[in-house]
Amino acid sequence: MTTLAGPDPPDPDSVTEEPVMSETSNAPAPAASGSAAGKIPVTVLTGYLGAGKTTLLNRILTENHGKRYAVIVNEFGEIGIDNDLVVGADEEVFEMNNGCVCCTVRGDLIRIMDGLVKRRGKFDAIIVETTGLADPAPVAQTFFVDQDVGEAARLDAVVTVADAKWLSDRLKDAPEAKNQIAFADVILLNKSDLVSPADLDRVEAEIRTINPLAKLHRTQNCAVPLEAVLERNAFDLDRILDVEPDFLEAGHHHHHDSDIRSVSAKIEGEVDPDKFMPWISNLTQSQGPDILRCKGIVAFPNEPKRFVFQGVHMILDGDVQGDWGKDEKRVSRVVFIGRNLDPAAITEGFEACRA
Repeated sequence: MTTLAGPDPPDPDSVTEEPVMSETSNAPAPAASGSAAGKIPVTVLTGYLGAGKTTLLNRILTENHGKRYAVIVNEFGEIGIDNDLVVGADEEVFEMNNGCVCCTVRGDLIRIMDGLVKRRGKFDAIIVETTGLADPAPVAQTFFVDQDVGEAARLDAVVTVADAKWLSDRLKDAPEAKNQIAFADVILLNKSDLVSPADLDRVEAEIRTINPLAKLHRTQNCAVPLEAVLERNAFDLDRILDVEPDFLEAGHHHHHDSDIRSVSAKIEGEVDPDKFMPWISNLTQSQGPDILRCKGIVAFPNEPKRFVFQGVHMILDGDVQGDWGKDEKRVSRVVFIGRNLDPAAITEGFEACRA
């Protein structure tokens, strides 16, 4: 999906550009090269399921930075959830479902980029948030192998959000997670409060064996100065070619974990919290190791706000947030992404929670 968000842009004639400062240095970030001058900067947000990409995106969209960002969000699954979790996502939405942005819907990415290029001037930069199952290589490749996109936009940086608690496991069983680290220009080692200092050092050392050059920030709730992730002019094609020599070849391919699937369920109406809460809790506790990610928006009777929950494995978090619109249908939706999931059992269990 795509959304335009942020305050009105300042008058360019009344603003002088300030150098972008990095978090740890007083030196200004390098200026765009001559060939990149005038191109729309694009930041790719990536990271495995549940690491905190949407949290970072919402931080970007709600900070008082005076800039407008066009945001492209991709989802994995038949039922869209993420677009309703992104601040201001009701302005203009294009949903890209049933696949990662790097393969089955890559044509959609190029199409949306082409549409945004025609509207340049209405925003300052573009952010692409990939599904957690995406290998960022083909996403980044788009800006080099598609002539129209490459002439109008430049890849500013690949920013990877990593879950400090689960990254070690994902590096062992998910090739996408390893590629997300390898291709990163900036890495947020997020949820750092959930592990011990010793474990945090160990995870960081694992990251450094894969990518010793990326700027790394330890974060909680993706709290990081925006200049640490935006307008970095950090994407280094030479470094990427060292990682993947065939990066610029049109036939470049990548691998997915074919055992991972998405299971979605929807109720046209409300659910009973006295049934739903025990059900979702029992499901995540009993199948937690196989549930890589779960999320949902459900309607409770006599509750004007939406109940939003998100989870990774057996860790579940939820709260009421955001009123249901006056004319909005109260539809309850849940999505589970993982291995060995039983679609029929999940659908029946959710249906049994109907109010």
